[in-house]
Amino acid sequence: MRHHSIRSLVGPSRRPLPLSSPRRSLATEATSLPQKDCSSITPPYGKLSKNLAAVRRILGDRPLTLAEKILYSHIHDPERTLASGGIARGETYLQLIPERVAMQDASAQMALLQFMSAGMSRCAVPASIHCDHLIQASEGADKDLERSIVTNQEVFDFLESAARKYGIEFWKPGSGIIHQIVLENYAAPGMLMLGTDSHTPNAGGLGMLAIGVGGADAVDALTGTPWELKAPKIIGVHLTGQMNGWATPKDLILHLAGKLTVRGGTGSILEYFGPGVFNQSCTGLATVANMGAEVGATTSTFPYTPGMRAYLQATGRAPVAAAADRAALDGYLAADENAQYDEIIQINLSELEPTINGPFTPDLATPLSKFGTFVQENGWKDELSAALIGSCTNSSYEDMTSVADLARQAKAAGLKAKVPFLCTPGSEQIRATIERDQITSQLQDVGATVLANACGPCIGQWKRDDKKGEENAILTSFNRNFKSRNDGNKLTMNFLASPTVVTAMAFSGKLSFNPMTDTLPLPSGETFRFTPPRGQDLPTAGFTPGETRYYPTPSPEPQPETEVVIHPDSQRLELLAPFGSYFEPGSGNERGLELPALKVLMRVRGKCTTDHISAAGPWLKYKGHLTNISENLLITAVNDEGGDVNVAFDHDHSPAESETDTIPAIAKRFKARNQPWALIVDDNYGEGSAREHAALQPRFYGCAMIVARSFARIHETNLKKQGVLPLWFADKADYSRIGAGDVVETVGLADLLSGRDASANAIRLRVTPRAGGAPFEVPTRHTMSADQLKWLRAGSALNHIRAQIAGK
Repeated sequence: MRHHSIRSLVGPSRRPLPLSSPRRSLATEATSLPQKDCSSITPPYGKLSKNLAAVRRILGDRPLTLAEKILYSHIHDPERTLASGGIARGETYLQLIPERVAMQDASAQMALLQFMSAGMSRCAVPASIHCDHLIQASEGADKDLERSIVTNQEVFDFLESAARKYGIEFWKPGSGIIHQIVLENYAAPGMLMLGTDSHTPNAGGLGMLAIGVGGADAVDALTGTPWELKAPKIIGVHLTGQMNGWATPKDLILHLAGKLTVRGGTGSILEYFGPGVFNQSCTGLATVANMGAEVGATTSTFPYTPGMRAYLQATGRAPVAAAADRAALDGYLAADENAQYDEIIQINLSELEPTINGPFTPDLATPLSKFGTFVQENGWKDELSAALIGSCTNSSYEDMTSVADLARQAKAAGLKAKVPFLCTPGSEQIRATIERDQITSQLQDVGATVLANACGPCIGQWKRDDKKGEENAILTSFNRNFKSRNDGNKLTMNFLASPTVVTAMAFSGKLSFNPMTDTLPLPSGETFRFTPPRGQDLPTAGFTPGETRYYPTPSPEPQPETEVVIHPDSQRLELLAPFGSYFEPGSGNERGLELPALKVLMRVRGKCTTDHISAAGPWLKYKGHLTNISENLLITAVNDEGGDVNVAFDHDHSPAESETDTIPAIAKRFKARNQPWALIVDDNYGEGSAREHAALQPRFYGCAMIVARSFARIHETNLKKQGVLPLWFADKADYSRIGAGDVVETVGLADLLSGRDASANAIRLRVTPRAGGAPFEVPTRHTMSADQLKWLRAGSALNHIRAQIAGK
């Protein structure tokens, strides 16, 4: 581990924060919003500090990073949880008590269906539901919102009725994107919260730990069950200098993604520190934290800054700011002097250049000055087909005022966007404020279309009528750019950039345009060059809430008499039946506490994200109906045996059946035969979105085990939650030794489940090749904790929780 003193950077941990800092173009503090009731959103700092003190006694009072302080202060019953005497990063499982849960409308459906089956009358922690994923972008904000409400009415009715029954705050369609709303209303320094979306870490911009999880993990928190997390490693990112010119916080995380790659942050928290942190706005830090998900990081966080205090005050949470000020004085909201990091990355913000990442992966980073050459070297057309700004990553007031500066410059020069230019406000509060401040009209004057306050094209909710089946390039300020993600066209190349770079390039229509150095021709024959844009992080006149009819009643009491609305014949919603256990009497498993003999369905080649496993876009409408959404299982995955997409082999087919079919069709055949099966997969399997359907769907069709070269963190946990055994090849070369139709049997699992060898992390696989030849064994390792083994034995984590609740 690396030791690092922060005394010279932010002062001793107990020194008061400075009252001001050299941030860029910041407005005076704005407080036009009414003060919120902060009783349910202010972290219990006294209780957390007391808990942290108990952990320090066990650890020997060693210096702690900020991330460790927040995590360890939320440990459930430290004396029991840490009875072994310490915490080893990357090894020890922590039992944690989060303070809040946030759910977006697509993932909330399955989370609530699971919570309902737990038999509780109310949530154990405050929770919220946000309707943002089911609104499709097409014509513009008003028409898109109206159409999407009609199309998704039964889902919204279900979510609203469940929220009313269990006392959950319900943010209606039109209120905005979950992550922007959480930052504006719920996030607080030092808090620990869970969210059913992989970009939940966005809230880390307010100096907290916000972690993306699947719905089953959210159910842990909602039922008051301690939530389990393997103690992450801590990567320190030391920021010096100050951004200038065209550089933005988005360029910082795009640059870092290029350094770390999509796997470099797996199992780690990114903790930023150094003087460069204090030059950033709160929403700028949120952008950086948001895209930490793209490097696989558990979450990202920052020490408490004056910018955070100003943002809390401007968004009606002055009591939270006052409490955080006191907690900062006690040293809770910054790392200790000489805190230890597993790795330290040095970044001088003064040298940071605008960066463009892509296509098809968010870690392929190219400096803007070299991007034109990069396009030419790859033989792509020097054409931009659309420019899109907004999304949860870049839709703050600061982002919008920065792009409006460019729009004003362009209008003054007589320019308009040469390609479709789409803008997504992050929330109703942002929409109303930028409309009041003439920012919306300034964007529309140069050709922008303002979309609804929702995720829209970023997650594939884009009804795009052009470029179907054509290779084309779009530039976006989004966070993710996998194939087919945005418009369903696998040939669309999405390049990620800051909203200012995206906006400037919209006026050129060419990928090679560099707004830092290049000029644009004017009708007069003269040329025009943009000057570096300037924005402000907080509105001078304060934020305005806009249409409050979209907002929930704060801290509602449960209404147990409410009937949760699910139509019996619905094709959108379906009550969940518990998964069975292979280890219970009557399961038909003749191998006791070993898994039954499993048939290998296929060997998946290369990158396989949760988008590959469970596609979004038009499939979002089935998020609450497991039977229907399972029809998209792995439909864009590549079969390593043949190289085809969405093709699997059935070597036991009947004369009436074909030898090959789609992957879900073969999976359904296996299920109909009561044949449990396994998948063999490649590196970083399940990267991307937190969607637990990527674990639920294979489980629904009978998958009992997935063996990978490596897993992405959230997906591996989701598999464990649903009773699927995830194993890691001890030797990655063994991946190619197992193929479709082979029979695989676990050896050594029984010792783990029975407790005879609970500390062992190795399980062998006995493989009987389909093509004949002698059986052979392959060594694997697992990452299952003692509690996770209980989930596996019970058939799912929910089965285990239900049994515990019933036994109380």
